[in-house]
Amino acid sequence: MSRVSKPYEIVERALELSTTDDCVVIADENSSANLRWAGNALTTNGVTRGRTLTVIATVDGAQGTASGVVTRSAVTADDLEPLVRAAEAAARGAGPAEDAQPLVSGIPVSADFTEPPAETGSDVFADFAPALGDAFARARSGGRELYGFANHEMTSTYLGSSTGVRLRHDQPNGTLELNAKSPDRTRSAWAGRSTRDFKDVDPAALDTELARRLGWAERRIELPAGRYETLLPPTAVADLLIYQYWSASARDATEGRTVFSRPGGGTRVGEELSGLPLTLRSDPYAPGLESAPFVIAHASGDGGSVFDNGLPLAPTDWIAGGKLERLTTTRHSAGLTGLPVAPAMDNLVLDGGGELSLDEMVAATTGRALLLTCLWYIREVDPATLLLTGLTRDGVYLVEDGEVVGEVNNFRFNESPVGLLSRASEAGRTEKTLPREWGDYFTRAAMPALRIPDFHMSSVSRGV
Repeated sequence: MSRVSKPYEIVERALELSTTDDCVVIADENSSANLRWAGNALTTNGVTRGRTLTVIATVDGAQGTASGVVTRSAVTADDLEPLVRAAEAAARGAGPAEDAQPLVSGIPVSADFTEPPAETGSDVFADFAPALGDAFARARSGGRELYGFANHEMTSTYLGSSTGVRLRHDQPNGTLELNAKSPDRTRSAWAGRSTRDFKDVDPAALDTELARRLGWAERRIELPAGRYETLLPPTAVADLLIYQYWSASARDATEGRTVFSRPGGGTRVGEELSGLPLTLRSDPYAPGLESAPFVIAHASGDGGSVFDNGLPLAPTDWIAGGKLERLTTTRHSAGLTGLPVAPAMDNLVLDGGGELSLDEMVAATTGRALLLTCLWYIREVDPATLLLTGLTRDGVYLVEDGEVVGEVNNFRFNESPVGLLSRASEAGRTEKTLPREWGDYFTRAAMPALRIPDFHMSSVSRGV
């Protein structure tokens, strides 16, 4: 066998080796760079490279088309034929695939399909690292300790099929999490950012914000559980709405299993979910949140189908003007539900038409309200209502008549994001944000802060 090493050559060779009716090959070339720090000093840094290859073999039979999927890492030229044969064996041993569809075809070839993969390295931090060092010095002089990490990844995906699809997408993904603590570790504040290249991340500005929050925490106030007017920052809104997005399968709704199921049958598409003019959308071309403009499915499941690989993606409104507009579908589930084909995408934006920043929303508060920093340990309680539970973390602050007057204890909450949208009384300005809970899985989000008149803090939590 000829020696092959370039990603597109590996895809082409794997397709040549295929002996089944059809085949899809996905090569993911990944590189990453990271920095970690603790106590105002860098602790570790590193750069990694990796390759993952997924082969999807399909076999036509009298009862339908079966598929077999095998994924392996660190694939070399010598590993190709065993990998293809393993996928073919899996397909021949499987029953007909429920989601079987003709493979996508007729898609223009990516102009850069034969180009080398994009890569990241330590130079992505060329401007960020010195600025972080300056932030360490400022924190040290101000009696704060900074902890956290910065990570940048670049994944080049090469997708080829026996039907002529040849597509390529480069996905940068950067995250920063910064935590400030008082020297006695009794006070803690968190900030996070999502970025494509770290050129838009300002460590000094983040340290300034964290210092302000640590100052708020010098006064401690104990509050009981209950319902409170609450300002949810963009990161908390993102965590809640990402879970809602993951739960928005048209098929599950049609089968009566989710919050988007209509009593008596069908879905709630067309119903008003919010009195505010909220639009929840995904767009692979959204500036600063760009994601793959075609389906990349390494496996079939509720969120996607391997038969849809290469299917073009277009800007999609999930909620428009407060009304449920779309639920996620594959080509197969669209046929089952009678709804339009609307594959899930890798970014999410909520627009509410508001212009106020979170600080301005705090200043406009009359009476008493809570200001959250972020949420974590979010878990589903009831899929029928999408009731979620979780905890507040790294700062819950009491606002009285437009001013933050102190930090209160943490809470466990019980809320449904669908219910929150229906009760939200104000949406702020949409901005890029990093979800705290789902930042390992979903980073491309832009959200406004939301004012909820009666957010349910179900019990007091003594966690940090």
